[in-house]
Amino acid sequence: MSETIRENDVGSTLKTSRSSRFWPRWIPTSVDDIIAAEKRLLSVVKTGYVQEHVNIGSGPPGSKVRWFRSASNEPRFIHSVTFDSKPDAPTLVMIHGYAASQGFFFRNFDVLASRFRVIAVDQLGWGASSRPDFTCKSTEETEAWFIDSFEEWRKAKNLSNFILLGHSFGGYVAAKYALKHPEHVQHLILVGSAGFSSESDAKSERITRFRATWKGAVLNHLWESNFTPQKLVRGLGPWGPNIVRKYTSARFGTHSTGEILTEEESTLLTDYVYHTLAAKASGELCLKYIFSFGAFARMPLLLSASEWKVSTTFIYGFEDWMNYQGAQEARKHMTVPCEIIRVPRAGHFVFIDNPTAFHSAVFYACRRFFIPDPDNESLPKGLTFA
Repeated sequence: MSETIRENDVGSTLKTSRSSRFWPRWIPTSVDDIIAAEKRLLSVVKTGYVQEHVNIGSGPPGSKVRWFRSASNEPRFIHSVTFDSKPDAPTLVMIHGYAASQGFFFRNFDVLASRFRVIAVDQLGWGASSRPDFTCKSTEETEAWFIDSFEEWRKAKNLSNFILLGHSFGGYVAAKYALKHPEHVQHLILVGSAGFSSESDAKSERITRFRATWKGAVLNHLWESNFTPQKLVRGLGPWGPNIVRKYTSARFGTHSTGEILTEEESTLLTDYVYHTLAAKASGELCLKYIFSFGAFARMPLLLSASEWKVSTTFIYGFEDWMNYQGAQEARKHMTVPCEIIRVPRAGHFVFIDNPTAFHSAVFYACRRFFIPDPDNESLPKGLTFA
């Protein structure tokens, strides 16, 4: 079951809260505000779409815990957006990364929808999806929070086979999902994926030395205490939007490695990102259970590489801080087809930095769905294999 969210004018969300004395200019947020901000951001997309709240129930079937250890038995929802497509187009499901949500792919929807039936998902606890209290106590429970809720979304959407694309932390979730449910994934695309390296890697020595300093000790304590960037945004109250604006302007403007955002795109993205970050803390609290300080996975994907059952394409920007060498090491142990593509003039958000080259990489990764002789297709100009 799903609830279609119809297009309407919900008005501006930048309201003054009369009930707040301490923060007289507090900017409120809610799921409705997030959905409205999403609609404003997607106004730059020409392809038609439908927003949905997909009911995933209160917990995994047969499980004694709800999503997850929640005191509430109320049903939860996964928010997703489905774009108009040509009949019989292959389905591409897109999963966002940490501290993000599906709207980050706004520069990609039009082009990708020209060949795919594109469905972008807000993971449970993020974006406009339900935000249950996060009470997971282990890495295993935390992984199940995301994998099992996504599987219930898949069942509710009646999807049997699809191409699965995940970015950063979303790549980690997508890979873990494909390991558990390979029968549903036709091809896996991992974009700047996290989760391949562990603290035992030689490259973690620098982090270990830094953690021994007082600064490192403080940051490590904050990490283990689940202090997230979102908490900072919330704590700043009326100054939160300005901090987000400075970040988006710097990351995708002044310090962009590729195609900078237009003024309109920057304004719309800032508004959208603020509301997704300032909403109730939920899925964001997964961080310390999945990664140790320095973004080293507690249960690295590299350990499962030999169990891979789905053909995979890795995509990395040339300037991505996520290291593609982890994917190279994993490929040595895989028994399924695996390609690693690097995109120029792009960092970790390769799909924003260089959308044209990113689209070429995705189309190349999925060439067997479009052309009769995919083995003879050449890698598009500008892209390189790793």
